[in-house]
Amino acid sequence: MVFLRALALNASAKSLSRTLGESTRSNRVLVMGVVNVTPDSFSDGGRFNEIEAALAHARRLADEGADILDIGGESTRPGAEPVDASAELARVIPVIDAIRAEIDRPVSIDTMKAEVMREAVAHGAAMINDVNGLRDPEALRAAADLRVPVCIMHMQGEPRTMQRQPRYDDVVDDLLGFFRERIAACLNAGIDQRHLVLDPGFGFGKSLEHNLRLLDRFERFRSLGVPLLAGLSRKSMLGKITGRERAADRVAASVAAALMVAERGADIVRVHDVAETVDAIRLLHAVRESRRPDHPHEDPDS
Repeated sequence: MVFLRALALNASAKSLSRTLGESTRSNRVLVMGVVNVTPDSFSDGGRFNEIEAALAHARRLADEGADILDIGGESTRPGAEPVDASAELARVIPVIDAIRAEIDRPVSIDTMKAEVMREAVAHGAAMINDVNGLRDPEALRAAADLRVPVCIMHMQGEPRTMQRQPRYDDVVDDLLGFFRERIAACLNAGIDQRHLVLDPGFGFGKSLEHNLRLLDRFERFRSLGVPLLAGLSRKSMLGKITGRERAADRVAASVAAALMVAERGADIVRVHDVAETVDAIRLLHAVRESRRPDHPHEDPDS
């Protein structure tokens, strides 16, 4: 039974890895739906921290078209206090089990902790999403051992202090240097480059101006040759621009931001509002499809 389960988990990770590669080659953007099982996340803290509520939310996201479900058990909002691994595991493992038993979508585990990575993958997670960019040596070792896709995110500082006057010489150039160093570290640790995904970390140790520059110049990260993930959904930068204080009121701006970053080369957009984002991404896909030389064109006389 353990051997069969290990085969199934390995197949899930391999399937997601193939999907990432195919999507990148075909310019198809994947939508990652957020399932926070925390009491204090910035947008939906406390709403889905019971198993049934989290499962119902995951079902809805899958029905709305999410390609990946990202499960997080520790808030990384600005000023958030850390939680220990046992508390995080108690939040995420029952939810991963429930989703894997019922919903045919790959699960990503949003964590910085090696212990949580290992347990989550053992229970069916097919991807690791690390806001700390595998800078913890134990997390780097775990990712290498687990052989699943892993997202390397940039964060200046740590959640409690990251928004206290973040500074860069040039935010895009600085992040390009960071990612080159992390890619090298991952390859040296034995991680397959085909398993790497990069996320510039909008809002993680960045001012509004930094975030706008990252969005405007996002296509520069394509030079790294690795799939890109972007998460701008409901973030405070959108509230500052639109004047909407409540995260739940930033849906329109979130969809616009997702479309903008997808046009600039994002392969995955991580969002709270899946249905609205999927509609926008379908429009982008239709436009891209229409550019193909073999795309059928309507006869204006018909």
